[in-house]
Amino acid sequence: MSGGFFEYKQWQIDDMADDVEKLIEKNGRKKTDQELKDASWYDPEWYEKYPEDLYHHKYPDEVIEKFKEGLNYLRIAAIYAQRIDWLVSGDDGEDSFLKRLKNDLHKLKNKPTPDEV
Repeated sequence: MSGGFFEYKQWQIDDMADDVEKLIEKNGRKKTDQELKDASWYDPEWYEKYPEDLYHHKYPDEVIEKFKEGLNYLRIAAIYAQRIDWLVSGDDGEDSFLKRLKNDLHKLKNKPTPDEV
């Protein structure tokens, strides 16, 4: 069966977490040539006039710390949504639900954070 109770929307939570992780990683970093060229309005003259646009937005450290907290909560929410989905869809029993939930949360806890990679 492989879930379906939440219409597979739990993956959207993971996608949001991935996007927050990218914001953390790119914070204040200079954009690569490819990132600049991939912009739909790419114009080298623009960057001559507005060199600050060569960089990703720089959020204050306090905001980045909150992003990291939010990232953790999103990852936890995605795990819970997935495990609950599989339980109520009949893919897991109650015992395997509890075991898999514990294992997934343990893996998350031991996963390096974006600034440790």
